Amino acid sequence: MAEFFIEIGSEEIPSSYIEPALNYMKEEISSFFSRNRIEAETPKIMGTPRRLVVSVKGVTTMQKDSVDEFLGPGVSVAYDEKGQPTKAAIGFARGKGLDVANLTRKQTPKGEVVCALIENKGRSTSSLLNEYLPQLIHEIPFQKKMRWANNSLPFARPLHWVAALFDGKALEFEFDGIANNIVSRGHRFLKPEQFQINGIESYLKECEKHFLMIDPATRKASILEQVQELAKQAGGYIKEDGDLLNLVNFLVEYPVAIKGNFDPGFLELPKELLVISMKYHQKYFPVWDKKGNLLPCFITVSNMLAEKSDEIKKGNERVLRARLEDARFFYDEDRKKKFEDFVEPLKGVVFQKKLGTIYEKVCRITDVAGILASLICPQKEQQVRRAAYLSKADLVSQMVFEFPELQGIMGGYYALHAGENAEVAKAIAEHYRPTFAGDDLPTCDLGSIIAVADKLDTIVGCIGVGLIPSGSEDPYGLRRHALGILQIILNQGWQFSFQALVQDSLNLIIDKAKLEQHKIKKHIEDLFSQRYKTLLNGEGFDYDAIDCVLSTGMDSVVDVRAKVEAFTKLKKQPHFEPLAIAFKRVASILDKKVDGEIDPGLLNEPAEKQLYEAFLKVRSPVLAHIKKKEFSKALEKMGEIKPSVDNFFDNVMVMVDDASLCANRMCLLRDISSLFSDLADFSKIVVKKA
Repeated sequence: MAEFFIEIGSEEIPSSYIEPALNYMKEEISSFFSRNRIEAETPKIMGTPRRLVVSVKGVTTMQKDSVDEFLGPGVSVAYDEKGQPTKAAIGFARGKGLDVANLTRKQTPKGEVVCALIENKGRSTSSLLNEYLPQLIHEIPFQKKMRWANNSLPFARPLHWVAALFDGKALEFEFDGIANNIVSRGHRFLKPEQFQINGIESYLKECEKHFLMIDPATRKASILEQVQELAKQAGGYIKEDGDLLNLVNFLVEYPVAIKGNFDPGFLELPKELLVISMKYHQKYFPVWDKKGNLLPCFITVSNMLAEKSDEIKKGNERVLRARLEDARFFYDEDRKKKFEDFVEPLKGVVFQKKLGTIYEKVCRITDVAGILASLICPQKEQQVRRAAYLSKADLVSQMVFEFPELQGIMGGYYALHAGENAEVAKAIAEHYRPTFAGDDLPTCDLGSIIAVADKLDTIVGCIGVGLIPSGSEDPYGLRRHALGILQIILNQGWQFSFQALVQDSLNLIIDKAKLEQHKIKKHIEDLFSQRYKTLLNGEGFDYDAIDCVLSTGMDSVVDVRAKVEAFTKLKKQPHFEPLAIAFKRVASILDKKVDGEIDPGLLNEPAEKQLYEAFLKVRSPVLAHIKKKEFSKALEKMGEIKPSVDNFFDNVMVMVDDASLCANRMCLLRDISSLFSDLADFSKIVVKKA
């Protein structure tokens, strides 16, 4: 068994590119060995901003021999009555490079056929790698690639070297003029000398000598330990932040954490602003005290030795001070104006060219939010309308222009400074939530209402003008907005007609709509239905339980989940499958609209009389349970008519020649079906086959 090793060296690759590239290389190399009949252990991946490394042990030096089987014509066609090969057999053998005498026979479902077996001798692994590796390097996916100098093949950043060996020997290939050479390079500044690669063990030892912490997991652990220790020394701590830690991890090859300070006077600025400035713009770790307040210091991770830390510290302090000075200027200037005065300029800011300006959107949000407030908390409707009217005002502030990540948040601060109600200010600050998967939801009624109104307006408006998500394309984030709306409503437990709210929102953009109303509504329904399925699947509910409930509509978002939960509970009962089969029989026969009412006088068979009586007995209790949102009890009660349903189908012919009798029996089944269709569409149930 041999070892395969490859290192691709380049200029610093963007941090977010590295981990996906390494994972791709791991999967592709593993697949390469598998499809080429080469045994190998699971690849180990490592990397820094300047190098992508893959090591594979336990690799066989030769691929396994193989035999390809090719089926030819039937034996009756390939040989004549004397057993001599025909032109068909001879031609088939010639096409496969065989003598006709070497053909074999094989029995197939279509009969006995002639068969050609061609042996393939395995090639050396090294020769296969020489052919494959240029392709691998070329196909590594990056968000953006670049070309440099006279090179024709793109890469994330200019390539400087490729070092690949197999079984202790350098492979023989090149990539875009760069010949493979088993020589690596040390840290760009600390020890840039070249060193030879003889295998993964010697490579790792050389990396240590050359100030390269090559294993991302080891490097991340070192960063975290250093950062936490410096924060502790400063009298604070670092909040858990996996995204920032991963980002910084792939920015350095030899991490050295350094603590810097800033003027405590900047702590008067909103803490979100300080965090944005440190974390997102400078890749610093903010330091917090035990009370949840920021301390006037930060921690950066350098790619240099500690002896240069003072110089690095001062440089980062200067950069942060300049940024915070700008922020303080914007903050002071914005607060000199009345917050309400920011609304008018929104008339000059386009939301979407087919949907008009941000100001128009604000007006629509205000109306929808007002309608929803009248249903949820009518005593706060005026506050909701006020918060909605001011919700986008900060978009034209200097601060948000410079720091767009602070939209909404700065609006909350400016609203408070302007003397607006505290709940109004909070609603403005929270109304963009959730902005991503796992994000916090709005915590107050006002913020939740405006968030729903805002997201719904975007969905209805975009779909109304034909901007419908398709495949992976969703430039306006409609799927994310739909999921956010569902999460908010479920979190709040709001009971209202969702379809009516959609119609209210649609009415406000109807003059701009490019599609017919029924088509818009269908697209909206499909969007929310798919998002709800995703949400409920994530909670562990069965797909058929979700489908049979959602098929009845989702006018009450909260009730849908409660019904799915009740239905899932019912599915676990031993009597569920017979019950489901019975109700499916009822649903399956009603393929057409049935008009009219049940005439008890026409019920002449004992079985249909029994079914009618059983139906009357459970109808009122079932409806009462549904009204009280007691869906499990409703389903249990409905199950009581199962014996009568079975008896009916066993003993009564529905489709009889007597039209009046047939219609009456169909009406009976329709009313039974309507009773359980308020809860679920039993035709969607998947019943296990015996």
